Amino acid sequence: MAFVVSSGELATTGAGVLPAYAPMTLRAAPWEYEMIWRTQPQVRTVIGFIARNIAQLGVHVFRRTSDTDRERLTDHPLAQVLAEPLPRMTQYRFIERMVSDRALYDNYYGIKLKLNGRLRILSVPPTLIRPYGGNWIAPEYFETAGGRQFGVDEVIHIHGYSPNDLTYGESPIEAIRDLILESAEASKARAQMWKGGSRITGVLVRPADAPDWGPKDKARFREMWRSFSQGGGAEGGTPILEDGMDYKAVGFNPEQAQYIEARKLTREEVAAMWYIPPPLIGILDHATYSNIKEQHAHLYQDTLGPWTVDLQQEFAVQILPDLPDNKDVYCEFNVEAKMRGDFESQAAAASTATGGPWMTRNEIRARNNLPRVDGGDELIVPLNVTQGGLASPRDTAPKADALPEARARQVSAKAGQASQTTPDDELREEFVTALKNLTEDEFARLAASEPSDAAAIRAWWESDRGVRQARFLKVIADYMTRFGTVGARRVLEEFNPDEDGWSADVMEPWLLAAALHHVELHDAAGEETTATAVQDVPEDGDIAAALVVAGGVWAAAALTRSQTAATEALSFGGHDAAEASGLGFKIWHTTSTDPRSQHLAINGAKVSLDATFANGLRWPGDSTGDADETANCRCTLDYAKED
Repeated sequence: MAFVVSSGELATTGAGVLPAYAPMTLRAAPWEYEMIWRTQPQVRTVIGFIARNIAQLGVHVFRRTSDTDRERLTDHPLAQVLAEPLPRMTQYRFIERMVSDRALYDNYYGIKLKLNGRLRILSVPPTLIRPYGGNWIAPEYFETAGGRQFGVDEVIHIHGYSPNDLTYGESPIEAIRDLILESAEASKARAQMWKGGSRITGVLVRPADAPDWGPKDKARFREMWRSFSQGGGAEGGTPILEDGMDYKAVGFNPEQAQYIEARKLTREEVAAMWYIPPPLIGILDHATYSNIKEQHAHLYQDTLGPWTVDLQQEFAVQILPDLPDNKDVYCEFNVEAKMRGDFESQAAAASTATGGPWMTRNEIRARNNLPRVDGGDELIVPLNVTQGGLASPRDTAPKADALPEARARQVSAKAGQASQTTPDDELREEFVTALKNLTEDEFARLAASEPSDAAAIRAWWESDRGVRQARFLKVIADYMTRFGTVGARRVLEEFNPDEDGWSADVMEPWLLAAALHHVELHDAAGEETTATAVQDVPEDGDIAAALVVAGGVWAAAALTRSQTAATEALSFGGHDAAEASGLGFKIWHTTSTDPRSQHLAINGAKVSLDATFANGLRWPGDSTGDADETANCRCTLDYAKED
């Protein structure tokens, strides 16, 4: 392919490319993109979702000092301009506008300003600025709506792909404009049907041979009928039809409108255009707890990941060169904060990474954007592994006969009733530790028997099941009783200080039965985990090593089991006290910063005390629900006497 070069500038290449031409960036006639954003809730929801989730991540600036180390820069000019692009403008608002413009127009424009010797960035709505002149590779300059011209190096222009040239991006709305237009017109048509047709509830039919009515008869009957149907004071009564009249219902059929279905379809199409999983924007038809978690990870990996990488590289290319001291400087969105697991998972992973012989402390600190420390380049090998001949530091667990002692309940002045003074979080931590330690003890018993295969493991499990479950029951039942008492006391202190009608003796048998259910589930989980871990180990394989992995998994499951049992006991205790106190209603509340979607959907929902919530549960942690609804749940209930 030949190039035509004029005055040292590339003008054209191939047929159909015109020199000195840059298309207008706004191509949504007859609808402007901004009008679509203002009037179409699906578009606004999706764009707002993307912009808010990226804006809240935060941008960190680093200097790479080596292949394994980097330094966080908080006072570098790039960090300063991103933190405050204009006086009194936050980083959140700056990134939100940038992403919103990119999502809506596929173009973002920012004018570089020098204020008091410091670089500032003025974001300009794409409707007020456009590239002008030049060629299909780069514009000659940028022109604002007021006729002001800015050089290419004075404007930050971040854009997407266009099949026509390299100077602007094509909005995704171009591909779904007809769908959005159809949805808007259909919405107008449905509104007219509701306005006109939905008010017709029925007609009165008089027989053809009925005697004629005079004006007074018609007026009398009309007034009588209005008294029953239009606020005449007789609503709910029984009208008397005359002369063989018949009432025929002529109702408006809401199914024909298909209003919800149409809105849902449009929202799904719009979400697909920006690659967003439908459950994350409120379409929960096929959502479960497990796939919501996977889609949350998918959001920051596949949906928002390309956005953040694009912006990071654009900052490096279009902003960093204008700043001093920019060697080896770069920025990153803090996506890691969203992708990490809960605190316990992070702590376990960090402990394994820094306490085992495969990563140094400085390597793990570099991954977490922390500076190096002296002596952090040496591997830490636990002494009990190298000197005691053990396979793992966990082999030094307490002896199997040493069962954990649960803190005894304190008995109040009222005989037979208990009060708990330990705060919830401390009691939960205590429960986790007790159950985890006992789980490790039981696994140590299994490991000491040196099973040779899965069959031997199942035989061991069966031989000691009753005694083992009794040990688990001692711990779980004790803590569930304590949590149940805490939940009951909260309700009693607010609504029934004299505890009339309530007794711990009535509540505790139910908690004991619930504890036994948790014991059976936890015991079965350990049996299945250990048997599965060794079933694929070859005959000459290391069964002991496979068992160590299984033991760690079972110990980790103790966390989930204790949290789930604690929530169930707290909820039941409060519910039992509410019932004894004559309360009529319960209200569901989420407490997590990242709750299940099905729990978030009922946050604040109020139902009668004997009813179930929309997710089918009577209370948070209800054992009648499946694990997707109850595992690790930390939701709570409030109560009310009247609706």
